Amino acid sequence: MSKEQSNKAVVGRWFAEFWGRDCNLAVVDELAAPDMLLRYSLHEPRHGRNDIKAFMTDFRGAFPDLNFWGTTDLIAEGDYVVGQWEGGGTHTGPAFSDFLLGSLPAASGRKMRFTGTTVLKVVDGRIMQEIGLDDGVAAMMQLGLMLPTRYVC
Repeated sequence: MSKEQSNKAVVGRWFAEFWGRDCNLAVVDELAAPDMLLRYSLHEPRHGRNDIKAFMTDFRGAFPDLNFWGTTDLIAEGDYVVGQWEGGGTHTGPAFSDFLLGSLPAASGRKMRFTGTTVLKVVDGRIMQEIGLDDGVAAMMQLGLMLPTRYVC
């Protein structure tokens, strides 16, 4: 198996077991580097396995049906793997204050569904970085944390 194929297998498993419908937090210890960086526009950057597990525990507590899935084949070159995805969930859990733009009261019932592209760096079978560009504007508008802006010419 080539390095790229091996790295795609690691990322495919990460997407399915960490971001998929049934989160398996043990995968963080198996696949993430001890000092892994997880960065998306909606949240503060997360550093290290414990911080990443705490983030996902809180995120899934607030959004119990949270689920993200790949929408195209993964692309790999050297240590980097790129994936496109879609997903979201319904806020039926406790109050959630992890979004940079604001907080949700408990069980708001608000739904979010959005897309993104993620670049992961994999070295020796461990994910060093996951840096994503997501459609955070769509998610924040759906959750009522950002209002649409109208431009007038």
